[in-house]
Amino acid sequence: MQMMTTRYTLGMGQLLVEGGKLDANLARAARMIRQAADEGCSIVVLPECLDVGWTHPSARELAAPIPGMQSDALCQAARQARIHVVAGITERAGDRLYNTALLISPDGEVLLTHRKINILSIAQDLYAIGDRLSVVETSLGIVGLTICADNFPNSLVFAHSLARMGARILLSPSAWAVDADHDNAKEPYGGMWREAYSTIATLYGVTVVGVSNVGWITGGPWKGRKCIGCSLAVGPDGAVLAQGPYGEAAEALVIVPITLTPAEAKGTSIAGVLARKGYEGP
Repeated sequence: MQMMTTRYTLGMGQLLVEGGKLDANLARAARMIRQAADEGCSIVVLPECLDVGWTHPSARELAAPIPGMQSDALCQAARQARIHVVAGITERAGDRLYNTALLISPDGEVLLTHRKINILSIAQDLYAIGDRLSVVETSLGIVGLTICADNFPNSLVFAHSLARMGARILLSPSAWAVDADHDNAKEPYGGMWREAYSTIATLYGVTVVGVSNVGWITGGPWKGRKCIGCSLAVGPDGAVLAQGPYGEAAEALVIVPITLTPAEAKGTSIAGVLARKGYEGP
């Protein structure tokens, strides 16, 4: 278990994802991975379903197993750039498709996978419900993975579980979408995520990072909406460390300094710490 303070630089790779354009999306991801490495990042976090786009119908034909084309391409990019990578892809497992996140080592090894659990009702005809939670100890600390709606304020049980399992950083590929005519000046995006991330961060002293893609949704139940970035990193005190730019064309690499500290407690001792912080849940 992690016992010392750990510091490094993380890149939030706010990537353009085009529905169904597998080769172009993977090439774009590889370029972002290289850019993050060149700018001194130890890890880069990329969006949800970056291979074919969240809920895009092409997933039924283009999704691949792990290992498979998508994961192999990302592993190769991580290995060539010598950087940790977190990325969301569509995983084929038998007759099921999963919305899956990968943590890849600088050697190109898949260290951890997570299948999204909190699937929106509109996406349940495409994606199966995830079936497990786990963490992994790395040189960058103990890492847990979630995906987008896994971190809804009313669904933080998953983040609670990962933090209790020892995770000191939670990394979440996402696809944050709004209506085509959304006006960010009148209705600034991101309040729900700041609330959820800050809640978990302050209770457990963990860092939480969510990275969204940008671009128009061109197929599936939310066709016509736009993904707008606003990627978010919240530190262990609940304060915002960084936020990505807003907009369907706001592709960006956002550099974030990360400081991870040891957990205050573990096992049954955690309940007492949470109670002192005002948490009354299970």
